Amino acid sequence: MDRRRALALALIEFDRESNRQENISVWVHDILKERKRHGEYHHLVQELRLDDGRFKAYFRMSRQDFDNLLSIVGPTITKQDTNYRDSIGPAERLSICIRYLATGDSYRSIAFSYRVGFSTVVDIVPEVCEALWSCLVQDYMPFPKGEKWRAIAEDFAMICGFPNCVVAIDGKHVVIQAPANSGSIYYNYKGSYSIVLLAMVDARYRFLMVDVGAYGKTSNGGTLSLSAFGRALRNNTLGLPSDKPLPGTDRAMPYVFVADEAFPLCANMSGSIWPQNKGSSINACPQPEIVECAFGILGSQWRVYRRSLGVSPETAEKVVKATCILHNYIRGHSEEEDPSTLSFMPPESSPGMQCVGQVGSNRASHHISPPLLAEQAGRMSRTKVKSVILYIPYIVYV
Repeated sequence: MDRRRALALALIEFDRESNRQENISVWVHDILKERKRHGEYHHLVQELRLDDGRFKAYFRMSRQDFDNLLSIVGPTITKQDTNYRDSIGPAERLSICIRYLATGDSYRSIAFSYRVGFSTVVDIVPEVCEALWSCLVQDYMPFPKGEKWRAIAEDFAMICGFPNCVVAIDGKHVVIQAPANSGSIYYNYKGSYSIVLLAMVDARYRFLMVDVGAYGKTSNGGTLSLSAFGRALRNNTLGLPSDKPLPGTDRAMPYVFVADEAFPLCANMSGSIWPQNKGSSINACPQPEIVECAFGILGSQWRVYRRSLGVSPETAEKVVKATCILHNYIRGHSEEEDPSTLSFMPPESSPGMQCVGQVGSNRASHHISPPLLAEQAGRMSRTKVKSVILYIPYIVYV
């Protein structure tokens, strides 16, 4: 009897030990150990370096731009090797992040293809996005001052035929998955959850300033009011140049910011101007096309906007800021702009980007006759208004 009992106890202990061994997790999975032999970076990416066209199709940027970008952000994203294992190098970390932005693939699919852990990709993407913004923003999205404002105005006059214009403003909803326990603060009028990207764009489709992260329920006007640009606009601290006469006139007029009717009126903003006669001398306002083209190029370049972002709002904010600064970086490093990038690309083709509607818009003055327009222009000149936002789908020159 004692022998049977001892044997039974031994079998029970053996079974417990077997189960315990099965539950032990490994430090690095066997598949991940083959990263340097079969991982996408160490195998496919190195082959793509021999073909500039395919490399650009893979990363949405040229090999020269990628290498230069690595030299800028590499020291910031480099990790130290330990006695247990080697760290993932800066080039591979940058490749993982850029590939995510270029395709919008899920973290898990990128983890499988690069043979790294899922949690590793979760850490790498926001970290590298933050490094891209912090390392590039001073050079590729500096706050305009002095002569820079005049250069922007000259571009608007030359490219769009709109003198004394320095900024075109608009906003977009960047669609995200509904955050847990967020209620309706991210829920927008289009029926999706989003954060707002408010952008100030120049005539060459480059972002001058961006404000990212406002709740999806917020209108364009509310986002502008809470942004640093909006506060500087209200306090007249933008450092705009002195007034300049319009072409063919001797009356000095202030530099203006162009926006649509989704923005509310305030002390430094003019009312909406609509033409009474479609046959009159009308020059199309650049704001809709300029900003929409900039958003269209952004959504076409970075396919992460082709679907909703399955990340937290904090990570989504870092992703959007990274794509905006990379947008300026690539356009700034192009020796000759591709004419196809200057064509109109509606962002509605990118499901992850939606228009911010005219929530809280002010339509107080839809029809203003040319004489009244001239009278308002004279009144603005006499009151020394330093900055004006015009809400004009069309502008009438008189």
